[in-house]
Amino acid sequence: MVPRVPLLIAVLAGWWLAGSGSVSAAPAEHKPPATFGLSAIDAYLAAVVKEDHRVGLSVAILKDGRLVFAKGYGRRSQDGRPVGTNTLFAIGSVSKQFTCACILLLAEEGKLSVQDTVAKYYPQLTRAQDITLLDLMNHVSGYPDYYPLDFVDRRMAAAIDPDELLRRYAGGKLDFEPGMKWSYSNTGYILLGRVVEKVSGESFGSFLQRHILQPLDLTNTVYEAKANDPRLAQGFTTFALSAAQPVAPEASGWLGGAGAIYSTPSDLARWDLALMEGRLLKPESFALMTTSRRLEDGKMTEYGCGVSVRTQAGWPVVSHNGAVSGFNTWNAMVPSTRSAVIMTCNLDGGLGALPGQIFALLLQDPVQVPRVQGPAVTNQVQALFTQLRRGRIDRSLLGEEFNLFLTDQKVTAAAARLKPYRTLKRTEVTNTHERGGMEVTTTLLRFNNGTLRVLMYRRPNGKVEQFFVDPE
Repeated sequence: MVPRVPLLIAVLAGWWLAGSGSVSAAPAEHKPPATFGLSAIDAYLAAVVKEDHRVGLSVAILKDGRLVFAKGYGRRSQDGRPVGTNTLFAIGSVSKQFTCACILLLAEEGKLSVQDTVAKYYPQLTRAQDITLLDLMNHVSGYPDYYPLDFVDRRMAAAIDPDELLRRYAGGKLDFEPGMKWSYSNTGYILLGRVVEKVSGESFGSFLQRHILQPLDLTNTVYEAKANDPRLAQGFTTFALSAAQPVAPEASGWLGGAGAIYSTPSDLARWDLALMEGRLLKPESFALMTTSRRLEDGKMTEYGCGVSVRTQAGWPVVSHNGAVSGFNTWNAMVPSTRSAVIMTCNLDGGLGALPGQIFALLLQDPVQVPRVQGPAVTNQVQALFTQLRRGRIDRSLLGEEFNLFLTDQKVTAAAARLKPYRTLKRTEVTNTHERGGMEVTTTLLRFNNGTLRVLMYRRPNGKVEQFFVDPE
């Protein structure tokens, strides 16, 4: 068991390798697909949800600017109603990118600056003259995080006024000097939400609706969803291998601009695409949003404004996860290809390793292998191996340089060493790629007495330029 995703926290260290979650990994018989294929991904997700008791899951995939996949799995509630693509899930800290977008939109209108100090809006808070709105967005303010645990404690079971929350958690001692360290703080995002309200003169939910949700047609995205909304999923939790049990949400006032949005993966895909295509923010605003903060000592935080910014498999990736009581969400996009993977579930830490597994498939470069005239790889490998084991090679199959390299002496010596490998049980191509304009394949030949690995290079005309046999 790996730790739960911290509630509302999205540090994401190592998320592309394993992910985090309170549920166990998928059973061994349900292996992730090796390559990007929607039918294989669908089958894998369905099997994992069913066998690993993840309650409900909803997934959307953007590829090259198109929504190519959107599907729900499992159940949305205790009564067994299924998850649909319009089922609303709490998205937790994925809300933070919306909050930052609100601040940046107000900045574009000249109504505030990201370099404004907190003192302009809340002069009574600690070090208000030394902390900027950008510091809050970048998590370098030093304000203590009011929500560092992974469960709803006694405080959050009772409603709180956001300004009282700020007095308690941004009105005392700082955790560190502003700009000197990076430490995730939901407190800063409650403050940012209140700044949006003070500057716009309307509630955060109203500003969000008018400036983002309505223009982008995000009809299944709401701020502080009503409990009687028929689209709403029910949140669940587990403890020490228990069955999933319904869990109460945080009380009013505790989430705000830090994590009070509900949405669907399909809506989040539209949100991602609007950001990546520049249909919401100006290019300079999106650039600021996705630029890693540099600390006073020169260290890069790999965090921008409400998003993590990293490189994976050579691609710049913008991402964030989210978790509030009973829910877990993950959103990662590749702006250069206008692609993304979004997942939501209604179980604390319930996504586990799934997001990283599927996102890694999305990042795979399509294999550009030359089309080769001649037999299939397995047939070619078996035929040449048999010839080599018998000590008689059809040299018309070989390229000029390999013919010169493969002397009769080498063939005779190789035949003696390969003679014991007679009964072939299985042939398996394990890798195919391009090099130097040639098809390059790795093939395993499994015999009763061992396994051999064959590395073969073929030109488009079918000539074999290399045929190396080694132990596995």
